[in-house]
Amino acid sequence: MKTASSIALALGALLAIAAPRAVIAQTDCLACHGDMTLQDASGHSVGVAAHTFAASLHGSLQCTACHTTIKEYPHPDKVTPVECQNCHADQASGLAGSVHAKASEHPCISCHGNAHAIFPKDDPRSAVYPLNIPRTCGHCHGDAALAKKYGLTNVYSLYMDSIHGFALSKGGLLVAANCQSCHGSHHILSHTNPLSSTYKANIPKTCGKCHAGITADYELGVHGKAVAAGNLKAPVCTDCHTAHAILQPTEAAFRMQSTPICGSCHKDKLSTYRDTFHSQLGGLGGYVQTARCWDCHVAHEILPASDPRSPVNQANLVKTCGRCHPGANLSFVQYQPHANAHDRKLNPALYFIRLFMNLLLIGTLTFFVIHTILWLIRSRYTQIKKRSADGGKNG
Repeated sequence: MKTASSIALALGALLAIAAPRAVIAQTDCLACHGDMTLQDASGHSVGVAAHTFAASLHGSLQCTACHTTIKEYPHPDKVTPVECQNCHADQASGLAGSVHAKASEHPCISCHGNAHAIFPKDDPRSAVYPLNIPRTCGHCHGDAALAKKYGLTNVYSLYMDSIHGFALSKGGLLVAANCQSCHGSHHILSHTNPLSSTYKANIPKTCGKCHAGITADYELGVHGKAVAAGNLKAPVCTDCHTAHAILQPTEAAFRMQSTPICGSCHKDKLSTYRDTFHSQLGGLGGYVQTARCWDCHVAHEILPASDPRSPVNQANLVKTCGRCHPGANLSFVQYQPHANAHDRKLNPALYFIRLFMNLLLIGTLTFFVIHTILWLIRSRYTQIKKRSADGGKNG
């Protein structure tokens, strides 16, 4: 392999013979760096594919526009790093205060790729083209060694298996959410920073950039109003759908896990729901279409039962239940989906019915256990008595 220093020295000698030049021409640089096998003293490739560079975003620039410290031949083996902020001040300013500020020695090319093959973000060859962003971010966020070193979660595989990942990679939908859609490009902040687009209070707005209708419904519901009032214990989009492993809500996997998700906050309602026919049919029977929380309360514009617009308001129950039970009437909707049979004050009739049924069950089982024990004793006694009688006859 040729080294930059040996070629630069040779070229410098030739240039010393020739008349000195006030400006280093592009052809002078490519005379050495056009060789793709060229390496620096550290073994890093410093070759430049001239045709690729010419077609790149920076193809109209001279080499010295970026490598400003190189004034003559031969140049030093170690040259001053390129200062991208000289042209990209806004992006550099955002990056300086981001989580990636110290993540790499060369943060710009870590994302944008080869410095001499940077293409516009709407060019399919660009490392930051929408279809390529997950793979670009995945170089770090899908690397097990880096994840262990920096305490990162391997989110790349989770994203690629999600509804967003499938839409992007399988469907080729450029509008599907990618890493940049939620986290931004340069000024990426920790999710614990209130200014971050992924800070909990900001999540609805972030998701709302694509899901405007759903976000509007959410903000009208009890959860959205609670978050807007500063209650960060109330759920946002990522609490129910997660941040990266987002499933299609109509999938069986999501429906089966939706009730425990709601129950993680509404523990009292989960315990009473589990005692009902709906839960038993769904949990024990594995029936996917049985009523879950959001089938009755809806998913986003969740309102108190006292609100006349709520689907679980007494005046709306026939219509709500009728979506699954076409013959529902006023008598049918007397069914209590969250009846607490353990609360004597709240549901006295149900409490005593449950108590009676439990006593009846216990009494019945106790009777038959005692009956079986006595039957065994009598059977054993009869057997011994018969053997004794047979023994007397034989004697």
